[in-house]
Amino acid sequence: MATPVPLLAVRGSDGTSLLCGPPSCKEHAAFPREGVPSRCLTFSRDGSLFAWCNGQVVRVVKTSDGSLVATFDLPKTTLLQFSPLGSILVTWQPYTKSPQVAQGDANLQLWELSSGGLVKAFFQKKVDMWCPSWSEDEKMAVRSVNNELHFFEDNDFNAIANKLHVQKVSNFELSPGSQPSKVAVYVPGSKGAPSFVRLYQYPALSGSSASLANKSFFKADGVSMLWNKKASAVLVTASTEVDKSGASYYGEQTLHYLAVNGETALVQLPKNGPIYDTAWSPNSCEFCVVYGFMPAKATIFNLKCDPVFDFGTGPRNAAYYSPQGHILVLAGFGNLRGQMEVWDVKKYKQVSKPQSPDTTYFSWCPDGEHVVTATCTPRLRVSNGYKIWHYTGSVLHEWNAPAGSELWEVRWQSFLDGILPMRPVKFQAPPSQLGSTQAPPTQAYRPPSLRHLPATAGSKLHEEEPPQNQRPADKNLSKAALKNLRKREARKAAKQETKPEPDLPSDDLAPVANSQPEPSCGDPETDKKIKNVKKKLKAIEELKEQQASGKALQKNQLEKMQKEEQLLEELKELQLGH
Repeated sequence: MATPVPLLAVRGSDGTSLLCGPPSCKEHAAFPREGVPSRCLTFSRDGSLFAWCNGQVVRVVKTSDGSLVATFDLPKTTLLQFSPLGSILVTWQPYTKSPQVAQGDANLQLWELSSGGLVKAFFQKKVDMWCPSWSEDEKMAVRSVNNELHFFEDNDFNAIANKLHVQKVSNFELSPGSQPSKVAVYVPGSKGAPSFVRLYQYPALSGSSASLANKSFFKADGVSMLWNKKASAVLVTASTEVDKSGASYYGEQTLHYLAVNGETALVQLPKNGPIYDTAWSPNSCEFCVVYGFMPAKATIFNLKCDPVFDFGTGPRNAAYYSPQGHILVLAGFGNLRGQMEVWDVKKYKQVSKPQSPDTTYFSWCPDGEHVVTATCTPRLRVSNGYKIWHYTGSVLHEWNAPAGSELWEVRWQSFLDGILPMRPVKFQAPPSQLGSTQAPPTQAYRPPSLRHLPATAGSKLHEEEPPQNQRPADKNLSKAALKNLRKREARKAAKQETKPEPDLPSDDLAPVANSQPEPSCGDPETDKKIKNVKKKLKAIEELKEQQASGKALQKNQLEKMQKEEQLLEELKELQLGH
């Protein structure tokens, strides 16, 4: 049986189309481009069905031959999603009220695809957590209603099978996989009480011993929760909107680990700063975190939250594992220049370093061989288009939106696990007429006041840190020694974060220690006066150097410099007098 070629759905102001994936990169013969702009689109979990709303109707077709499965008269639909087995299509449109119906119309609707009939309609005003979450076998589903979780069984949405009675649940995440399903719930803190995340296994939702794990923490205005594929552990990124220390405008973030066996931990990150991204490996045994003030660090941790490999620092804010888990892409998108680092995570060897500026969207193809990068509206309204790459850096297909048109979304067709096998990692880029875009070597930023001076180690703004297997000091260390080194770095960073820095006057320069003893004149009082005068002269010399480098000095610092002659005369008198 031939390996299937994934499709790429493209949605923009010029219409909607399905593109056959590499190597052909041509439009799907069974799905001609629809010139009417679409509001939304989605694939079923196994990729056999494709649905979209063109502002007039919602259509569902088979991806194999384009044959029509169902049509729904829902012109205002803006969100679509299939249930895991593709038996139900969920549609959502903005909630509105009318003079005829004061309560408004139920805007969340569940449709049975086999009959085309309405299963259930709900009122769902918020976009957050708009769609019910199913177990993969559709035996159970859950949705959030007024800070409470309602559970349904066997797609019977007319009867609530169970409820989770935890006060003010503001967020939840259902585990992947089939039964028994677990659910992670977040309850924000109030009146001095901490926030907490708890894990439950359905249907054991009540009782003092019902929770599988519990982690409480302060400093959390919100959380994001990420299960691994085996549903054995969840990562919780707790964040505040404002960093009260003033160190970052990203707010503050902490990363917590919870396992279904009850183990919990705070993940110790060796560098202070924001947490940009976390990603589980598909093997569910390790995860990658991108964190720290720029240039950001990236580190892989195991299930004990111990560092396994440190990628050093670089311009990055995102991490993407391939669907098969054998390749990791570290990327810097958004306000960064689009540099990507492609790594073989079994050998910890870098494969390529392509660059895709202005990228607003990145996604792995299900085959684990290709990726797509796109610049979409409304994130960026210029240079709209997309590229299909081989992970070695070769550009295999490129499309740029014509003048006056916009690209809104691209999405790969999804596949079930195991359909597309893992292939050996390649280090040689396949030939391409479009070539490849390798990131140029970057130079450290130097402030204008230092640009006329020769570049020295002392004038670096940031200290670049290579990956751990490229550091001279680390090459001869054993795995146990490296592990202990990472732990010491993490403890040191934690101490620096909590230790308050002493307040020093801005014009008071710290004395420089001198290894050579000062010559003595025999009189301790005179020695003390000579030492104080020399200290002041040393400070004036440093102020002169700052002025020469272009730094604007304060008024009191300029007044200090004017006393140099007077101090020199005083020093001469003290030394001659004894």
